[in-house]
This record gives sequence, C-alpha cells and structure tokens, in this order.
Amino acid sequence: MQYGFQAEALVKRFGTNTALNGVEFAARAGTVLSVLGPNGAGKTTAVRILATLLRPDSGTATVGGIDVVRHPARVRRLIGIAGQDTSVDEELTGAENLVLIGQLLDLRKAEATARAGELLERFELTEAAGRRVSTYSGGMRRRLDLAASMIGRPQVIFLDEPTTGLDPAKRDEVWRMIRTMAGDGTTVLLTTQYLEEADNLSDDIVVLGQGKVIANGSPDELKQIVGGQTIQLRAADPAQVSEAAAILGSVAGHVPDQVGPGVITVPVVGDSAFTEVVRQLAAANIAVTELSLRLPSLDEVFFTLTGRHTAEPEREQEVAA
Repeated sequence: MQYGFQAEALVKRFGTNTALNGVEFAARAGTVLSVLGPNGAGKTTAVRILATLLRPDSGTATVGGIDVVRHPARVRRLIGIAGQDTSVDEELTGAENLVLIGQLLDLRKAEATARAGELLERFELTEAAGRRVSTYSGGMRRRLDLAASMIGRPQVIFLDEPTTGLDPAKRDEVWRMIRTMAGDGTTVLLTTQYLEEADNLSDDIVVLGQGKVIANGSPDELKQIVGGQTIQLRAADPAQVSEAAAILGSVAGHVPDQVGPGVITVPVVGDSAFTEVVRQLAAANIAVTELSLRLPSLDEVFFTLTGRHTAEPEREQEVAA
C-alpha cells in the first residue's frame, strides 16, 4: 500500500517528559487522517517530526516514502503546512502573496503567477485577488493561507487546527477546501479540537493519550468502541412522550433517557429494533417530529477513551521544546 506519510515506533523525550512513546500511524495517499488527543497527548510533537521540525529520539517517520531524518530537504519539497495563525502578509494582495511564496519555492515568475491564478480560482478568491489581505474576512484569510500551502503542489499537507476561531459558516468554507485538496490526491494530516470536524473530514482517525496511540480507525469504526446504536425520538405531542417512552423501553429492554424537552433516547442492538419502534408508534397513532437511529457521536467516543469531552490545543511548552 502507498502511504502519504507513516510513523513507526516514534519516541521523543523532552527532559524527563516522554512526549511520544512508540507512536505508530499511517495515512493512505489522498486521504485525510485526523490526529486527536487531550492537552499534552503528543499531537504537535508528532506533526513537527513529520514536518522535519523535530528529530525523534528513536523510531522512523517517512513522507512519500522518504525518511524525514535522513533526507529532510527532500521531504520539505513534498509538504505544505498551514498552522493556526495565517502566515500571509497583510500588506500584500492575495495574488502578490501567492506569487511571492511561489518564487521562494524556486518557481519562475511566470510559473508562480500562473499557479497563483489557479489557486485563487480554486479557493474562490479570484475577485479579491487584487485586494490587500488586511481587507479580507477571517474565512478568506484562512482560504488564502491554505492556497499558500498548496503553491508548491505538495503531496502531503499538515493542517494544525485550521478552523480555530472561525464561525460555523467560515468553518464550512474551509471544510470544503480540505475536501477539495484530498479529492485532488493530496494527503492531509489534520489536528483539530473540533470533534465534529474530524468526524466530517476524516477517512481515518488516530487518538493519542500520554504519548501513545490509544485508538485508531475510521470514524465509524471508532464509534463502535462505545458499542451499539441509539434511537432518538421527539414526540409531536408532549402529552404522548410517556407513551412513546414506554414503546421504546419495551422494544429496547432498557428505560429510555430524556435528553431534552420531549426528546428521549435508548440504546439498541441491531436495526430491527428501529423497525419495530416505527411499527408500534404507528399502531399507537403517535406522531413524531424526530426519529433517528444513530451511532454514538465522536464526542462520546473521545470521552470514553480519554475521560474528556473535547480535544484540546497542545501545550505551548511542548511546541517550544
């Protein structure tokens, strides 16, 4: 199998602190791998090793099959990086930023200009190309930063919490751009504190805890860790909530939980329970405004694995070490 990047038995210590303790993961070419974990889990250390910004104490890491320690210069020609803060110059226009970065990557002026035009169109910034970046909205700046990371046509791109601080609409814009990058064949490593983001974008997820991999797999595979499925119901008539709850309880064999006004949930095993609930609700003439069968959320999985409800930004001391 061809991997965009791979880490094997990575160990990294900072004094007496072991940031990584035998970490292993890999991403298939052209896919999105999210690396999650609570504060201090080792996410940023792993990314910095893959990006040739840190050397591991032991273990190996490769990007495009190239060892990051033995051939860091070759690796840097394969990768792009977009951090939490935009790296573009606010006094230059969007087009000027991209052309400048292209030339810094040894593209000829004409080639850099052509590449900038392609990316401005792809990231829906053509109309703003001649404006100073200082006039851009937060979502536009983030899109320009992603475009800048793509100027050298990287095989692999590292995105460190790319939507931090953006409102939901602007976050959706960035999600669309990330899907476009992966669709074009770029392998993406994403760190994020938004579990919904990882759920929506990832082909695979790695969860780190205390410097070790504590779980990995596709979003759906990780959700199986919590086990089973859940039926959620919202009765159209609040007076029928108790009757609906009785039906859910009889089918599932568990007392349902009320998780909101008129909203009840119950864990079930298998799809057949959902079919039976629908049949019994219809027979009892109970109308519902919501009825769904779902896997556990990624937030529930994360809490089960780490005891916390959200991923968190990495400690600054780890980044600086």
